[in-house]
Amino acid sequence: MSKTEHAPETPATKFLKANKVAFTPHLYAYEEHGGTRVSARELGVDEHCVVKTLIFEDENAKPLIVLMHGDCKVSTKELARQIPCKKVEPCKPEVANRHTGFLVGGTSPFGTKKAMPVFVERSILELPLIYINGGKRGFLVGIDPAILASVLKAKAVDAALPN
Repeated sequence: MSKTEHAPETPATKFLKANKVAFTPHLYAYEEHGGTRVSARELGVDEHCVVKTLIFEDENAKPLIVLMHGDCKVSTKELARQIPCKKVEPCKPEVANRHTGFLVGGTSPFGTKKAMPVFVERSILELPLIYINGGKRGFLVGIDPAILASVLKAKAVDAALPN
């Protein structure tokens, strides 16, 4: 991020500041449907360290947040078995937007409109630093992954599949 660009103020950054979470802002040129491949390339980091915020729902249409490595996808069968529920599936974009208050592509687990349970792929917690959406398309924040468990009360799961 150049010195002339300022990090946007979003519900996510307000949440991080209110919870005294140290983060570094990273703006990049957002590309529609580019995903974590683009953000990793633009930031010059390994896509495995870029964490996707995914909104799923269970069989009762109750929403939940899944945090996954950028270069992996979620095994819905394995996730459902571990959390436990009968089945989970991704929310439609407009439903995810309603639950979180963020646009898909700019969804952050911090400062969501609705409180939801958060599940994090266990190996994310072992990384020294992660890049996760800061609440706006084209904006990631660098944070210590330990705060996912301490601040969001995220529960660790093993549901990653190679992309």
